[in-house]
Amino acid sequence: MDIITAMHRLGGVADHGQLKAATGRAALDHALRTGQVRRVARGRYVLPDVVDDARVQAHRLTAVAGLRSAAASYGWSLKTLPDRPELVVPRGRKVRVDDQQSTRIRWQRLLPREVDGWRTTPLRTVMDCATTLPFDEALAVADSALRSGRVTHPELMRAADRLPGRGRDAALEVAWFASDRPANAFESVIRAISIDVPGLRLRPQVRLRVGGRRIRPDLVDRELRLVVEGDSHEFHTSARAIDADCWRYDELVLDGWLVIRVSWVQAMFDQEWVASVLSRAATLQDVTLGGELLGRRGPLRRRTTVGGR
Repeated sequence: MDIITAMHRLGGVADHGQLKAATGRAALDHALRTGQVRRVARGRYVLPDVVDDARVQAHRLTAVAGLRSAAASYGWSLKTLPDRPELVVPRGRKVRVDDQQSTRIRWQRLLPREVDGWRTTPLRTVMDCATTLPFDEALAVADSALRSGRVTHPELMRAADRLPGRGRDAALEVAWFASDRPANAFESVIRAISIDVPGLRLRPQVRLRVGGRRIRPDLVDRELRLVVEGDSHEFHTSARAIDADCWRYDELVLDGWLVIRVSWVQAMFDQEWVASVLSRAATLQDVTLGGELLGRRGPLRRRTTVGGR
């Protein structure tokens, strides 16, 4: 896999181990020398074009980078990177047609406290994504924001509750389910799909003990004894990594867990099938365990009021 494809599949950000496993050390070193990727911290890399282009266009148009362009500038893992800079301009501002074609313009009033230099603040960025993007994309942004430590869950809930109109319900829904535990946007998207499966309660990065070792599968429903893994075999180039995956899968199955594996392509482009698989897996486990759990749990309703998590 080439390094640009690997970076896109990792949400535009990656650590040293991920890129080394996906492309090899030589390819990573070459990408750094040629500017294909940029090191922003020790062992942390981003795609520079997405951030640099947004900053240049924001300056040129006297605008502010927002939505996914702002999220990318903070190094957050995204479901999809923007194909052109996403900018915010004041309401009433005229923008030339050719500029609207080369960028995505959002007309919006921003308060001074909602702007961080050339981009929207982390909290404003999450709220705008929550009210604009599909639920799975918005959840990936919110999860990444929490994981980065730039915002907290109470801040998200309070900010969402203050929004006017229909945007409030969408933002509260994203804020309610946001978690700092998913490792990347891939896991966030799978979790977003699972939320609409009646009775399913997948939790990210839950610690389990199997085969005498402690592991943390991507998503776990303890009561249903169901594990869902985001299958990233395309990043595994070593026999050791493959052996570890086989050990993990076999020990879980022999310990009575049903393990469902979802590829990146399936999570991004075949979500209806993924939802069907998760639903059938939950039903199978429920029947195996006596057929009462799913009915007792009922649907996982999305919350639209502020309250306990």
